Order: sequence, then C-alpha cells, then structure tokens
Amino acid sequence: MSYTTVNYRDVEPAAGAMHFLRDELGCEHLGVTVVDCDPGWTGKEHDHAQRDHEEVYLLIDGEATVVVDDEAVPLEAGDAIRIPPGATRQIRNGDAESTFVLVGAP
Repeated sequence: MSYTTVNYRDVEPAAGAMHFLRDELGCEHLGVTVVDCDPGWTGKEHDHAQRDHEEVYLLIDGEATVVVDDEAVPLEAGDAIRIPPGATRQIRNGDAESTFVLVGAP
C-alpha cells in the first residue's frame, strides 16, 4: 500500500489537546498535529531551533492568539501563520473552542 490513513480523533491527545499524527501516518520528514483547544487552553512555549523545523499553524475553527517571540498575533478561522525555527511560539486559546492544524518540517 502506498498511503497511510488515520482519523486524528483516534490518536490519544497529549497535553489534553494535541493529536500528533507523524508516527501514526509514518511520516519521515513532516510533522502534522491537530490541536482541539478547550476554552482557556494554553500550549507550552517552545521553539524548534535544535531541529531546524519551521511550522505553519492554520486555525480551522474559532479564534485564538499565537504568541511569537513575545508578540501576540490574533487569529480567526481561516488564518495561517508561518513561524521560523528559532522563534518561540505558544498557542493561547480564548473563551470558545478552537481547532488548529499544525504542520512542520525542516
């Protein structure tokens, strides 16, 4: 078979929200994560400088803020943001549920 499928809801979430699909899909160079954020959920501040991974966060549903290098960037459904490897990033969800798709690669 030349493809792999998975439903993200079948992947146990980390930190109560993050469904990491890389291993489930057998990806070698690409990370894919779906984040179902409850109201008030805040992700861990981090960067990907060590692995030289840039990321794109696509907000599918809701409203949220992504803090990049201490700058708050408000997003609404349909907005995407590219974050370079060395920049710190953190998702801060608002008062309603939201859903992100995160994609990263070197």
